Amino acid sequence: MVFDFVVVGGGSAGAVVAARLSEHRNFKVALLEAGGHPPEIEQVPMATAGLQLDPETDWMYKGDPGKGGRGMKDHIVNVPRGKMLGGSSGINYMAYVRGHPGDFDKWEALGAEGWSYDDVLPYFIKSERLNASNSIVADPESHGSEGPLGISVRSPVLPASLEFIEAAKAMGIPEGDYNGKDRLNENGVVSLFQTTTQNGRRSSTYHAFLEGEAESRSNLTIITHAHVTRLLLEDEKGSKRVSGVEYQDAEGERHQIGAQKEVILSAGAIGSPHILMLSGIGPRRDLENAEVECLVDLPDVGKHLKDHLALGVIFDSPQAGTPLGEMVLGLGSDALRGPDGPLPEDKADDAALPPELIALRDEADRQFAEYAQTGIGSASSSLYDASLWCSSGLGDEHSHDVQISFAPVCYDATFYGALCNLDLEKMFGDPASAIDTSKPRMAIVANPVLQRSEGEVVITSADPFEHPQINLNYFSDPYDLTMMVTALRMCLKLAKHWPDDKAGNWLVPPELARKHGYKPGDEPSDALLENVALHFSNTLYHQCCTCRIGDVVDPRLRVFGVEKLRVADASVMPDIISANTNAASIMIGEKAADLIKEDHGVAAVS
Repeated sequence: MVFDFVVVGGGSAGAVVAARLSEHRNFKVALLEAGGHPPEIEQVPMATAGLQLDPETDWMYKGDPGKGGRGMKDHIVNVPRGKMLGGSSGINYMAYVRGHPGDFDKWEALGAEGWSYDDVLPYFIKSERLNASNSIVADPESHGSEGPLGISVRSPVLPASLEFIEAAKAMGIPEGDYNGKDRLNENGVVSLFQTTTQNGRRSSTYHAFLEGEAESRSNLTIITHAHVTRLLLEDEKGSKRVSGVEYQDAEGERHQIGAQKEVILSAGAIGSPHILMLSGIGPRRDLENAEVECLVDLPDVGKHLKDHLALGVIFDSPQAGTPLGEMVLGLGSDALRGPDGPLPEDKADDAALPPELIALRDEADRQFAEYAQTGIGSASSSLYDASLWCSSGLGDEHSHDVQISFAPVCYDATFYGALCNLDLEKMFGDPASAIDTSKPRMAIVANPVLQRSEGEVVITSADPFEHPQINLNYFSDPYDLTMMVTALRMCLKLAKHWPDDKAGNWLVPPELARKHGYKPGDEPSDALLENVALHFSNTLYHQCCTCRIGDVVDPRLRVFGVEKLRVADASVMPDIISANTNAASIMIGEKAADLIKEDHGVAAVS
């Protein structure tokens, strides 16, 4: 099979690239995706956690946390990445955050010509269809209303999330539009999250850009369950040129697919550098150690990995928090079944249920039926509901360097123990009591957003089915630990400003509290906060910069030393942004499609 363009990876950027290129009917486009179509439950925001650690929807990478991760089992951090059409936009917590304008102006200052905020803003707007809401402030000049990507606010809004905003305002942080001009406020900004949802359902890049009309185009061929094993390279007058892609299908058969014009790698910050290295493009020493012939020596492939760290400060909050069990009712009675649920796994056993469990079952089904019909209900939210951005005063004056987010609940043992891979006894002492889903809890999440530590993605085998080594290298730069302690103190300060003093008590990891002589009500020492950070900080799933502009690709995203090859995803970011990275990844896909069209003499479609 031969196409004009072959796009590798149908995720946050790749789905956009394929959809936009195939708008031009003379372009014959193939999209290769290692996963399949998303399962039906993917559209339900509250079901997000259930998509992780599922090999059908998650690549299930593992990483080394470096100096962090002391409270993680086996010193391993889970690195979930979406493996389906929509990619990580189908597995994430749906926060739509573009970043501070200064982030993109810094990109241009680093050599990414054409990637300043003024350059990228039109692409954010092009994608977006903002649904008006009285719950948020919206800067109309910064938003789109006709794009395919639904952006909404959850409904209903929980009182605790509004109290988070009031607490921030009491600290001097104004409410505003963090995706508009208010992000420039020197005092910061706070708001409910704008999320990639439409009518209470997830609006991943599959649903927004491919599903329906686009995937039925005669000039777009989508091949799922296609695991790319390598790029096909040819010599052209002493230089290398990509002629196509090799992939393996679900039955284990190898296929080759040709690209007359270009191959676009959009496999993400882990997948894109891995495919380059499998193809002999990357650091010579790493390739030779993995017994891969080095065809193009590009030392920075896989290097400069950056990621956001997050640490939830959990509060026993009987007045403000919400029991997770109450929220889970909104997913229907099926979510209450199984070994840890109140309902029997086999519905046939419902005949023996006592009246109170019959009432619980019926109420759960009523709530989910209402959500399915209206898009309104607890199921419409990933429970990651609000956030603020501000400056710590420690540096990085081009942007806000701290993000503090809010969950009106505390997640359960499966989330912390399996998904986050944390040692529950170390974190909670008595997890059965501390994270009892029948008790009201809430979490204020510390999230420094301009990390200086860098990690790497390293190829260890020529086998394309063996995952690369992911060295996250957290806290290798001591500045990041200082920033996390500062962010933790902001979380505690925010709790002190909670309306009517309803925040409750911080559930301090008891083992560390004893070690540092901490008693409830004490002001925690820097040493305690540092130890908490080193034990329990975890990925916020924002890996980027492993094929960054200036080192691996030029500002038009063309790979140095290889003709007819581009990378378009979060890996090309010159530096991490002060925001959740999904919105910027979608923007990169939009801009990449226009760059490709321009280079092939085709006007962009507005």
